[in-house]
Amino acid sequence: MDNQLNNLILVLNCGSSSIKFAILDPINNIKYLYGIVECLFLSNTYIKWTYLDKKYNKIIGSNMNHRDALNFIIDYVLLKQKNICKKLIGIGHRVVHGGSRIKQSILIDDYVINCIQNATCFAPLHNPANLIGIKTIIEKYSILSHRNVAVFDTSFYQNMPETSFLYAIPYKFYKKYGIRRYGAHGISHNYIAHKTAIILKKSFNSLNIITCHLGNGCSISAICNGVCVDTSMGLTPLEGLVMGTRSGDIDPSIIFFMHKQLHISINEIEKILNQKSGLLGLSEISSDFRYFEKAYDSEIEAKRAVQVFCHRLSKYIASYMSLMGNRLDAVVFTGGIGENVSFIRELIFSQLSLLNFKINLTLNRVTIGGKSGLITESASHPVFVIPTDEELAIAQETVHIINKKLL
Repeated sequence: MDNQLNNLILVLNCGSSSIKFAILDPINNIKYLYGIVECLFLSNTYIKWTYLDKKYNKIIGSNMNHRDALNFIIDYVLLKQKNICKKLIGIGHRVVHGGSRIKQSILIDDYVINCIQNATCFAPLHNPANLIGIKTIIEKYSILSHRNVAVFDTSFYQNMPETSFLYAIPYKFYKKYGIRRYGAHGISHNYIAHKTAIILKKSFNSLNIITCHLGNGCSISAICNGVCVDTSMGLTPLEGLVMGTRSGDIDPSIIFFMHKQLHISINEIEKILNQKSGLLGLSEISSDFRYFEKAYDSEIEAKRAVQVFCHRLSKYIASYMSLMGNRLDAVVFTGGIGENVSFIRELIFSQLSLLNFKINLTLNRVTIGGKSGLITESASHPVFVIPTDEELAIAQETVHIINKKLL
């Protein structure tokens, strides 16, 4: 195996309550090691990982924070695989928000760290976790400290037109403070768009698709001629679709009402909208779609939450079709929910039959669990399910940036 270990990249994706990691060869698309730590800050924080096709899992503690979990990943998982770790040529970090100053992937230095810190107000659940990952890895892998690359979700949206990214507030707030729609999940949307172009055998620059990334966080993007022209997330990842615990679109006056009439502090309102709303808030039970799959037909709380979720997404798909010009090549579903919850896809497109969508129930129900494929009838606009691979996308971008620096 040693002869095959070239151009290996360690990828770190620190989320608000989980950490994904992988060591892979992005040139040959080979994953040697990958895993995830889940349930940070909860009673049973656990890790599961795969190394050379052998699977492992372990409960690693109670109420573990990001730094504790990262130290476990590094000391217990990564450093035990010295034959792989010594072949690393770089480390790629997913960063949600680059703010107004960083527009593309970049080698990490003090300036970049400062920019990520300054953009924390735009991604309060994610950028702090991203920074912990960056600083911990640089400390532990000092020999590669000059080869850490930040790959930003916001980069994919830099070419959106003003009509999409401007808010209808005084223009000075954009010019002076950078208040605009930045988007998120760009790494996933970009990866899926390129995969769709390959599947459809089309030039990326002529691709017209709508991509739906549905997980605990949810977003939708309109891509015309290979350029993202609109997306649902905005200044922060709070705007747009109904999500696991995030509200998505609301009337801004709700915040004023909660503060002035209900005497709820601004900090608590922010916590409510980010951590206690969405599917969790609507059901008052759970944000986990495994619950909604089981309870949809039997519990009114589950049906209520799911129906609002589908209603919002259906409206976005319909509105984004108006941006496609005279051709829609496909709608694509990805992310944990988008890839695995078939009944959600049925519910969404049952509301869009007027727009010539017709799901093939058999194809739809078998296209789960990492499978990719078309799920519509031949006379319908095409709808695909395509698993995302943000780790591969980050690794490929990391190699690109490192090689460009070495030239």
